[in-house]
Amino acid sequence: MAKSLELQFVTADGKSAKVSIDNPIEPVDTAQVKASMEAIIAADVFFTNAGSSYSGIKGARVVERNVTDYTIE
Repeated sequence: MAKSLELQFVTADGKSAKVSIDNPIEPVDTAQVKASMEAIIAADVFFTNAGSSYSGIKGARVVERNVTDYTIE
């Protein structure tokens, strides 16, 4: 199973954006996640395709998915 931590942001134009981090340390330290998200917003380095920057925190979640690879010859 593959796990990722999704950091969900609100953009300046009111839409949603996310940053995914593979193989997060669990249990997730929510205080550290919040501080990291605030630092990302303050750094103002991420922009959407429309040119909108991240302006707020929407949430965070761990996503788990099952992946089955098949060899096709």
